[in-house]
Amino acid sequence: MTGLTHLTMAEALDGLAKKEFTAVELTEAHVKAVETIRPLNAFITETPEQALAMAKASDARRAKGEVGPMEGLPIAVKDLFCTKGVPTTAASHILDGFKPEYESTVTSNLWRDGAVMLGKVNLDEFAMGSANITSHHGNVISPWSPGEVGNWSRQLVPGGSSGGSAAAVAARAALGATGTDTGGSIRQPAAFTGIVGIKPTYGRCSRWGVVAFASSLDQAGPMTRTVEDAAIMLRSMCGFDPKDSTSVDMAVPDFRAALTGDIRGLKVGIPKEYRVEGMPAEIAAIWDQGIEWLKQAGAEPVEISLPHTKYALATYYIVAPAEASSNLARYDGLRYGLRVEGASLKDMYENTRGAGFGKEVRRRILIGTYVLSAGYYDAYYNKARQVRTRIKWDFDEAFKQCDVILTPTAPSTAFAIGEKMDDPIQMYLNDVFTVPASLAGLPGMSVPAGVGSDGLPLGLQLLGRPFDEETVLRVGQVIEKAAAVTATPPFMA
Repeated sequence: MTGLTHLTMAEALDGLAKKEFTAVELTEAHVKAVETIRPLNAFITETPEQALAMAKASDARRAKGEVGPMEGLPIAVKDLFCTKGVPTTAASHILDGFKPEYESTVTSNLWRDGAVMLGKVNLDEFAMGSANITSHHGNVISPWSPGEVGNWSRQLVPGGSSGGSAAAVAARAALGATGTDTGGSIRQPAAFTGIVGIKPTYGRCSRWGVVAFASSLDQAGPMTRTVEDAAIMLRSMCGFDPKDSTSVDMAVPDFRAALTGDIRGLKVGIPKEYRVEGMPAEIAAIWDQGIEWLKQAGAEPVEISLPHTKYALATYYIVAPAEASSNLARYDGLRYGLRVEGASLKDMYENTRGAGFGKEVRRRILIGTYVLSAGYYDAYYNKARQVRTRIKWDFDEAFKQCDVILTPTAPSTAFAIGEKMDDPIQMYLNDVFTVPASLAGLPGMSVPAGVGSDGLPLGLQLLGRPFDEETVLRVGQVIEKAAAVTATPPFMA
């Protein structure tokens, strides 16, 4: 049944409907695939028994004519989503032993629609990172790494923070995976591993039951191998949730129905500020190629300006750490997770947080605490909030001239593990193209567009108006079909 793991979601749904295989058979193939890709360290917790039980229940529902939109599809869940009775670690030592007594709204929606959980996948600790090298459970290795399995000549990062999700999907161990995107954590790993990743509009997916990093930025979304699969999975993930005060009460469209392939007359914004100095020639070339593909499909490229783009990274790395320092204050060793005893309550707090948080998380907590402090709140945090509003206004003005915006997703192809470890600033620059849309709360998607001179995937990013994921998906599929990328990772299940 190895071939079953190479199906897309759409193909798997078709095969299940035609009774070519059962959900149990499809799940068994993926359970074996999860075992095969263990050298990548993509999964933190495997749940084969639960997966097979869910698949059996799916087959029973199908036999009764009760078929959900994702009936019988095996997926992976980023270990930031709370899953009832299954460990949820956020890839941090401080959440060791934590088993939620509740289910996140997004995963509840997926199980309601028939999806099957293969397990919880690895990530950067508390989603803080761009390479999946800050996890307490070890680095995730990209399936695109060259050399022999387990003895790669060059271990590549899968991107972050949703690196485990990206690696599992790219390596054919899951039909799709949930991701979260705070500053690019769905889109950048999707680009690095040659898959599709979409961050919907802020408020489109509930944040309830998702371990918080930066509450005004975090947004869940799907990671899949095709745009059509992203549309299928996104529809199941979305929906209004009264438990989340930032959830928007808006009807969820049939995103798959929006994939008409017709983009004639659409105006595609090309932001001049994204042509940054020092942009690698192959990144500029794939961007130009994307513009040409859309022109050939009947769209009209329009130069736009996003003048405050140059301040986006600085703004993000004030706002996000500030919110993180507040959110992570709840991890104190008293109620759940790790506890390191001390001579006093204060010692216990310090010992627990010192041992429980990794280096990058501690760095961001300290930055956040600093910018929120009495002496610096106005100079840093308040100023960053004002600039964020300006960035949002830039996009509002730009969308008066265009229907969708096209940019590169990342400034390079995947780099090697350890390559940028000693320079946090270089690591943060990986988010240069993705952060602005996160600050503005806009939908954004990365689509595979080709491979670089090193044979590694390159992605193009599409940004849309608030709650216009349909246009983003429609244009994305046009790029996907024009690019017709056939390259696959050297290591697949």
